[in-house]
Amino acid sequence: MPLNCTLNAVIIAKNESSSIGKCIESVISSVDRVVVYDTGSTDNTVNIAIAAGAAVLQGSWQDDFSLARNAALAYADADWNLIIDSDEWLISGGDNLRTLISGDAFLGVVSVRSDYEVADAQSVANSWITRLLPRGVLYQGRIHEQPQSNLPRVRVPLVFGHDGYTKIKQEKKAGRNRKLLELELDKLPEDAYLRYQIGKDCEVADDYSAACLHYKMSLGLTSKNATYYHDLLVRLLHCLSRLQLFEQGIQLVNEAMPDFSDSPDFFFVYGNLLLDCAVSRPQEAFEKWLPLAELAWRRCIEIGERPNLEGNVIGRGSYLAAHNLAVIFRGRGNLEKANQYDILAKKLQNAAL
Repeated sequence: MPLNCTLNAVIIAKNESSSIGKCIESVISSVDRVVVYDTGSTDNTVNIAIAAGAAVLQGSWQDDFSLARNAALAYADADWNLIIDSDEWLISGGDNLRTLISGDAFLGVVSVRSDYEVADAQSVANSWITRLLPRGVLYQGRIHEQPQSNLPRVRVPLVFGHDGYTKIKQEKKAGRNRKLLELELDKLPEDAYLRYQIGKDCEVADDYSAACLHYKMSLGLTSKNATYYHDLLVRLLHCLSRLQLFEQGIQLVNEAMPDFSDSPDFFFVYGNLLLDCAVSRPQEAFEKWLPLAELAWRRCIEIGERPNLEGNVIGRGSYLAAHNLAVIFRGRGNLEKANQYDILAKKLQNAAL
């Protein structure tokens, strides 16, 4: 890479007036220029972006995220590009950017912490996504597009926040995403990553049967070395639990245990499945299912948080597991133990968030 190489932040947007300003302001001091490729906003997105200091190019939406990403990259014309979604913001790491791009070319993988809602409660999931790209790297894929390159992928100390998985925003995206996913699936029916993404879209829509089908197909096509393998298996286990396919879930746990012995997400969702078993089969609850659920959630706390795992949910290795243990002991009439885990849950939550 040349000395004094240029670094731009690159954003695509359409009708993101509620978030584009925060996105730009979070990163503008860390880059040479912020570039926004607007694909036909009818709200105030363009004016807000310009006022925040971004250079804006206006184009049209063609049902293809890669086309939009690549048009934005061409407009950016920089030695390095930091890709940001319009509903994200840089939390930390901006001061490291110049050092990161001072050596040989690579693809930088960043941490994206996504706020989302589960049963009307707020939680945070962590994903690792390739976002720091040298000149010449382009995207492929109509939706859930990926940068295509043989350069090494390296995790870098950049952390982004993301609020696009809240209920209102998910409902806004649902119809658009499903249409694009189905178009892509017609071309690539054996694509494991696409099946995984379609499964996620179905799961968000509470269509657990369809999600389970796509996750199973993806699992059969996916290498254990795939970056999304951990999240895929945990999500499949969750869907099996929601469908009350307990035997299938337990079989999956037994098969996956050697690979997931240090995953709090795996044991947390396994504990949830066992609790669902207890509710479904009350005659066996206290003798069989609840003791096993207790062991699973205690294992979560033993492991602790693992933000390096794809799809890791903050709290599953700490306060969420402690909360579930409190619920179990309270249900069994052991109020002393329940209170102990309530206190532990609050302590761990303060430390984690």
